[in-house]
Amino acid sequence: MATYTGLDRPKSKFYYQFWSFAFVIGLCGAMALLYFSTKKVEYTWRWNRVPQYFIYDDKVNIRAEMEGTITSITKSGENVLVTVQGDDGEESHTLPGTSLLLAQGDYVYAGDNIGFYTQTKPGILIEGLLLTLEVSALAIVFGILLGLFTGLARISDNPALRWGAIAYIELIRGSPLLVQIFLWYFVVGTVINSMLSQYGIGQIPPLWFGVMALAIFTGAYTAEIVRAGIQSVHRGQMEAARSLGMTYNKAMRKVILPQAFRRILPPLAGQFISLVKDSSLLGVISIRELTKASREVVSSSLQPFEIWIVCAILYLVLTFTLSMFVQYLERKAI
Repeated sequence: MATYTGLDRPKSKFYYQFWSFAFVIGLCGAMALLYFSTKKVEYTWRWNRVPQYFIYDDKVNIRAEMEGTITSITKSGENVLVTVQGDDGEESHTLPGTSLLLAQGDYVYAGDNIGFYTQTKPGILIEGLLLTLEVSALAIVFGILLGLFTGLARISDNPALRWGAIAYIELIRGSPLLVQIFLWYFVVGTVINSMLSQYGIGQIPPLWFGVMALAIFTGAYTAEIVRAGIQSVHRGQMEAARSLGMTYNKAMRKVILPQAFRRILPPLAGQFISLVKDSSLLGVISIRELTKASREVVSSSLQPFEIWIVCAILYLVLTFTLSMFVQYLERKAI
């Protein structure tokens, strides 16, 4: 049965044009209000300094590794081959011709700068964005697996599985995520890394404790979404599948879960979008995700307005892209 949303009512062309124009005027007015507000506090916008935090050219110095004399400088296209002859032998360095700082016959010591070259590297905001993507993707995968298993255990006839799922869900949903991150890093992380160090095994980096905190937190909410989705499917579907000779597990896999999947996609999308935003809390355990990277840039550049606006836009791009992907899955599932 179709659901009435109010969008099916006929509307005139003037109606859409008027309210579209009103939206544009309101948006421009909000931007103008922000601009003139900054003028009142005498803030100087410096948008030209923002691109360097996305990508920049790093200067890499080429230093002599031995003491000796530059015996030859040979050109090879745009580069030059510099040969240093010393008492212990000779060494060669290839570098751009325009960056050569010394001449043939000059005497160099170990560590002296012969020249340099530039290397394009991602800025701190791009590194933070990529780390946010990595943490969120890992937490989503683990959260889905944990939530699916816990959701099935939540409706299981086995009392141990059902009570264990209930205890896990209530415990996780009843405490703040920030507290759970602290527990994973300062308590669980300290215990595990101390045990590993006693056996000479390398320590687990903070990133994985942050991922586990987010995954377990998300898994609890995902479990309730899965449970509600399964129970929303009419009981007659399971009875019909069992009457055809299917086992419980096969009926759940072939009949119930595909129908439940279509129903739980919208709330799952909202949960995963919240997860992307919740990853900003990982900065408290020294994980340089997007928010922590932005905070470091603000501290060094004294550009709070530009950097935090850019940070918000980057989060919007991430969440909007995820939302569009889930909507695509919804259309494919129908």
